[in-house]
Amino acid sequence: MNDELGLRLKEDRLLRNAALALLKADVANLRADLAGKGFGERIVDRISEGAVDIFEEAVELADSNRGVLAALIGAVLLWFARNPILALFTDDDLGDEDEEDSDRAETEPA
Repeated sequence: MNDELGLRLKEDRLLRNAALALLKADVANLRADLAGKGFGERIVDRISEGAVDIFEEAVELADSNRGVLAALIGAVLLWFARNPILALFTDDDLGDEDEEDSDRAETEPA
C-alpha cells in the first residue's frame, strides 16, 4: 500500500512539473509576442483578422445563397431608382400647375 502511494506521488509530481514547464513556456511565448509588437499593431492585427474572417464568411454565404443575394441587389437598385420610376407613372400636368402656382406666388406682391 505504501508503495502504491509513493508511486502515485511520483506520478503526480511528474505531471505537476510537466504542467509547470508548459505554463512557463506559454508565458515566455506570450512575453515574446508582446515585446515584438506595440499596442497599436496588436489592435490592427486583431481588427484585420476579424475583418478577414467576416469577409470569408460573407463570401461563403453569398456562394450558397445566390438567389437571395440577387434579389437583395435588385431590391437595392429599385430603391435607388424609385423616383425616376414613380415619375413615369405620375401625371406631368399636375407637376406643371404646381410650378406655375409657385412662380405666381413669388412674383406677386404681398
